[in-house]
Amino acid sequence: MSVNQELSNRRKTQNHIKKTFPVTGMSCAGCAVSVESMLKSAAGVSAAGVNFANNTAWVEYDQALTSPEELQKAIRSVGYDLIVDAEDPLAKQEDLQLKHYREVKYRTIWAAILSLPVVIIGMFFMDMPYGAWISMALTAVVLFWFGRNFFLNAWKQARHGKANMDTLVALSTGIAFLFSTFNTLNPEFWHSRGIHPHVYFEAAAVIIAFISLGKFLEEKAKSNTSSAIRKLMGLQPKTVKVMIGDSEQEISIASVVKDQVIIVRPGEKLPVDGAVISGSSFVDESMITGEPVPVQKSKGDKVFAGTINQKGSFQFIAEKVGSDTLLAHIIKMVQEAQGSKAPVQKLVDKIAGIFVPVVIGIAILTFLTWILIGGENAFTHALLTSVTVLVIACPCALGLATPTAIMVGVGKGAENNILIRDAESLELAHQVNAVILDKTGTITEGKPVVNKINWLDETVNTLELKSILYSLEIQSEHPLAEAIVKELKNEGIGSSKLDHFESITARGVKGSYLGETYFAGNRNLIRENSIKINEKLSSFAEGLQQKANTVIYFADTSKVLAIIAIADKIKASSKAAVDALKSMDISVYMLTGDNKETAAAVAAELGISEFEAEVLPSQKADFLKKLQEQGKTVAMVGDGINDSHALAQADVSIAMGKGSDIAMDVAKMTLITSDLQSIPKALKLSKRTVKTIRQNLFWAFVYNVIGIPVAAGALYAFNGFLLDPMIAGAAMALSSVSVITNSLRLKALKL
Repeated sequence: MSVNQELSNRRKTQNHIKKTFPVTGMSCAGCAVSVESMLKSAAGVSAAGVNFANNTAWVEYDQALTSPEELQKAIRSVGYDLIVDAEDPLAKQEDLQLKHYREVKYRTIWAAILSLPVVIIGMFFMDMPYGAWISMALTAVVLFWFGRNFFLNAWKQARHGKANMDTLVALSTGIAFLFSTFNTLNPEFWHSRGIHPHVYFEAAAVIIAFISLGKFLEEKAKSNTSSAIRKLMGLQPKTVKVMIGDSEQEISIASVVKDQVIIVRPGEKLPVDGAVISGSSFVDESMITGEPVPVQKSKGDKVFAGTINQKGSFQFIAEKVGSDTLLAHIIKMVQEAQGSKAPVQKLVDKIAGIFVPVVIGIAILTFLTWILIGGENAFTHALLTSVTVLVIACPCALGLATPTAIMVGVGKGAENNILIRDAESLELAHQVNAVILDKTGTITEGKPVVNKINWLDETVNTLELKSILYSLEIQSEHPLAEAIVKELKNEGIGSSKLDHFESITARGVKGSYLGETYFAGNRNLIRENSIKINEKLSSFAEGLQQKANTVIYFADTSKVLAIIAIADKIKASSKAAVDALKSMDISVYMLTGDNKETAAAVAAELGISEFEAEVLPSQKADFLKKLQEQGKTVAMVGDGINDSHALAQADVSIAMGKGSDIAMDVAKMTLITSDLQSIPKALKLSKRTVKTIRQNLFWAFVYNVIGIPVAAGALYAFNGFLLDPMIAGAAMALSSVSVITNSLRLKALKL
C-alpha cells in the first residue's frame, strides 16, 4: 500500500463515526424497514440499522459527506423524524414518547366513545330515520380526525413507493367508508337494480378504535421493555456540588469538567468517576460489584459515577466525566445491545419489508375471487372479505417478536451485572457446550501476593540482589511482577539502574547490571538458558507448586539465586460456577501460562479435569480453534491482554469487569462483578430469551397464516362463516400486545 493510500484510509477512518439517534413516528415493523432503507440510501452512509422496539437507529457515516441534519431531512421525507439537535436526546425522546402516549390514549378514548353509537345504530337500529347519516358523520370524525395519522402516514409512504401497516388500515377503513358513503348518498343506484344498499360505518369506526386501543396498549407495554436503561440513567444525579475557588456551587451534571473538585455528602449519588482527595466514607458500589457491603473510601481511592455515598462526607477530583465514566460506558453498552439485531431478525426484516404489498395483493385477489364466485351477494362479500384481510394482517407482531425479547433479555442481564454487547451473542450463548476459563484474574482473585522469598545463600549481599530483582520486576507488565515489587517496596528496597532490560513473552524478564546478566521468570526461562538450580531450592519449589503457589525464579547466568512463592487466592464463587456449568452438561477447560504443578493444584481444587499449563497467548486461541473444529460452540472467559486473541476467536467471549480494557473491548459480554457464577446465569438468560423469541415468532406467523385465509373467507364454503372486520381489528390489535406481554415475562426470570 502506498503512503498516499494509507493517509487516505486514515482520513476515511477519522471521518467515519457511528452514532445512535432516537426515532419518532414509527408505528410498525414496516416503518422500521422504511427508515432503515432511507438511511442506507443516504449519501455518505456505510451501514445503518433500526430497532422498532426501542425506537432507535444507529448509523455509520462519513462526516465529510453527510451530517445528522441531512439524515434527519431524509427520514422526515417519509413521515418520521430523527432527534439530532437535543442536549439530551434520550430525555427528549422520552418526553416525545410520553406526549405520543397521551395523544394515543386521547384518540383511543374518543374513537371508542364516537364508535359506540355507530355500532348501536348499525347493529340494532339500521332502519331508524337518518341513522346512516348520523353514522356517516360520526365515522368521518373517527376516521379523519382521531384516526387521521393512519391516512397521513399512508400518504407519505405512498409518495416514496412504500407501504406499511398504516397503509393497510387506511385502505381498509377508507374503502369501507367510501362505499358506505356512496350508498348513503345514492341508495337509488342499488334500489334500481333490486339490491338493498348496505353501509359499514360501524366496521370502519370500530377498526380505528380497536387498532388505536392496540397501539395504546402496545406503547404502554413497550415503555416497560426499556426500564433497565431508565434505572441505569437514574443512578446519575442531575446536579452536582463543586468547589469553585473557595466557594461551593451547584451546577448541572453536563457542566462538570475534568480535574474539578466535587463535594459528596451522606446519601448522595456520585456524579462522575474520580479519586478521593480529602475526607472518608463508606460507598455502596453494589451496582458495579454486586456486593451489598459498602466499601470504605479514603484519600487516593477510586470512586465511580452512580455509586451511593453512605454516612461520611468527602471531596474527590473528577477524572472521567460525561460519556467517559464507567456508568456511561455501561449505559451505552446496554443501549447498543438493545438496539442490535439477532441473526433471526434479518429474516424477519425481509419478510416485514414485503409483507404489506403481499397482503394488499391477497386483498385484491380475494375481492376478485368473490366477485367471480360470490353469487347474489358477490359485491358485499368481496368488499367485506378484502377489507377484513387488510385489517387482520399484522406486521407489528412480526416486527416486535425479536427486538422486544432482546431488549428485556439485555435489560435483565444488566440488572444482574451481566453486560451483553450485542443480540447475536445473546442468541448464540444458549448453544455453548464448552467453556474455557483463564486462571489468573478469572478463576483466581487476580491479586497475587508474595508468600515467601527463599534465597540460595542468605549470607551474600541480598540487599543488592533484591534491588536488582526490584529493578527488573518494576519494568515488567505481568501481574505477578506487581506482587514482587509491592513486597520489596514494603521492605524498603530501592531500584538499581540497569544497563539493559528485555521482556521475554510468556517466560519473564532479563537485564544486566554492572556487566552481569540477571533473569526473573518461570522454569522455562531457567531451562532455556541452561541455568542450574540447587537441589534444595528445587524441592522447595515443587512443594510450593503442589500447594497452588506460582514460583518465580531469580538467577544470574550460572545459577538460581532465589525462588519467590506467589499465591493468588481462588475466588469463592469459582467452584460453584464450575459445578453449575458441569451440571448443564458443559465441558469446562482451564488455560494458564502458569506452570503445570500450580495449574494441576488449582484444577484439582475446582474439579476441572481438562487443563493446559504454560500456554502462550497464541496457543490459547489455537486450543480454542481445535475445540471449534470438533464441532463445539465455545465460550472463552478471560480478563487480560493475553486473553484478547482467544476472546476474539471464541463463539461467545466473556470478559471480567475488573480486567483489562482491551479484553472488555473484544468481549461480547462483560461480567461487572467478576463473579464466575454469572456465566451459568448468562447462559440461562440466553436460553430463555431464545425460547421467548421462538414463541413470539411462532405465534406471529401462526396468527397471520391462520388469520388471513379465514379473513378471506376460506371457511365460508364449509360452514358459511365470514369474519367480521370489527373482530379482525380487535384480533390484530391484541396480537402485538400478546407478543410484547410474552417478552415481558422474562422480567420475572430468576437467574
